Amino acid sequence: MKKQVVLLAALLGGTLASNAQKKGFDYKFYGQVRTDLFYNSRSNSETVDGLFYMYPLDKVEDPNGKDLNDNGNSDFYTLYTRLGVDVTGPMLGKAKTSAKVEVDFRGSGTTYSLFRIRHVYFNLDWGKSALLVGQTWHPLYGDVAPEILNLNMGAPYQPFSRAPQIRYRFTSENFRLTAAAIWQSQYLSVGPSSNEPGATATRKHQDFIKWSSIPEFYVGMDYKRPGLIAGAGIHVSSITPRTQSETDHGTYHVDERITGISGEAHVKYTHNNWLVAAKSVLGTNLTQASTVGGYGIRSIDDKTGEQTYAPLRTSTTWVNVAYGKTWRPALFFGYLKGLGATEEVPYGTLGTGTTLDQLFTGTAELTYNRPHWKFGAEYSVCNAWYGDEFDAKAKALSSHTVLNHRLVVTAIFQF
Repeated sequence: MKKQVVLLAALLGGTLASNAQKKGFDYKFYGQVRTDLFYNSRSNSETVDGLFYMYPLDKVEDPNGKDLNDNGNSDFYTLYTRLGVDVTGPMLGKAKTSAKVEVDFRGSGTTYSLFRIRHVYFNLDWGKSALLVGQTWHPLYGDVAPEILNLNMGAPYQPFSRAPQIRYRFTSENFRLTAAAIWQSQYLSVGPSSNEPGATATRKHQDFIKWSSIPEFYVGMDYKRPGLIAGAGIHVSSITPRTQSETDHGTYHVDERITGISGEAHVKYTHNNWLVAAKSVLGTNLTQASTVGGYGIRSIDDKTGEQTYAPLRTSTTWVNVAYGKTWRPALFFGYLKGLGATEEVPYGTLGTGTTLDQLFTGTAELTYNRPHWKFGAEYSVCNAWYGDEFDAKAKALSSHTVLNHRLVVTAIFQF
């Protein structure tokens, strides 16, 4: 990994040196070295080998009645070390031009310690209007996110994704309109892993939005003044779970689609050393944004196996409070409720955490901040209610709980 850091720094440094004399260009090189040590009291739904933590897994009993997921685990990583460069370019007509390239070493899937694109985009700014083209934060993540040490940044309560997009913003005094068309790259929708009718085994893949031929759409409005952001937005996604159905009678072409409409509202207030932020999301099938949800199978054609679907709905809310400068304590609370499908889904569900009824997470952290340095420790407890019985719309009628305790210790050097 050290060789990769040196290589990328050399490449960026060489690029900066070779272009230093280009008229109208300015470059700002930045980065961080980040280390994360974590401990969990049980097995969890997670990615990046536990660094990106979501919620505790349900109980799975062995023949002796012991819980197979009742296992503590711990590890230490430097994968979220990152490097980047901000570029300011010459005017393009009346537009100011800029660009960003930022990478880390998270890799892809279960292959770690490789370069991964975080942000790659260019931006054209005409003053009141601006057009961004490339990959950056999903609009549902937006400008309001919790200030915590856990790398999930509040997921699954907070939508989390960086996505390719074409984003337009219009600003007039204290109001800002955002409209975006969004595709998927690293954070993907969940769909069936086979073409067998009624199968509920899943995979995450780009095929589902690619087959759809329709990007996600987001429209939102923010009110902004010094120290305050408040706003709301609407998000629409439409994916195609399958294009073929493999039945006992043969393989049939099918025309399937599942569409979900989600809404969110957010607020962030900062004053002196205070931070208070919150967001609520009513989500439908937002699995590509690191949240809980999916969709259920409403019907199956007797001959072709073509399926119709209904989206699963979830409600999430989080609140974050922090105070201080050098020593900065912070609290985070998140709550999620599964609301079931919009219609009856007698043939099963596909998605992430579809058997969850409720989630609650409480987090307390303390960071010590100096110029270019941050040291911190964070304790969180997550209680997950898993459904025992479900109604016809896949909403839990009764549940049981499992609990995870998590400790994170982080050190960051920023340059």
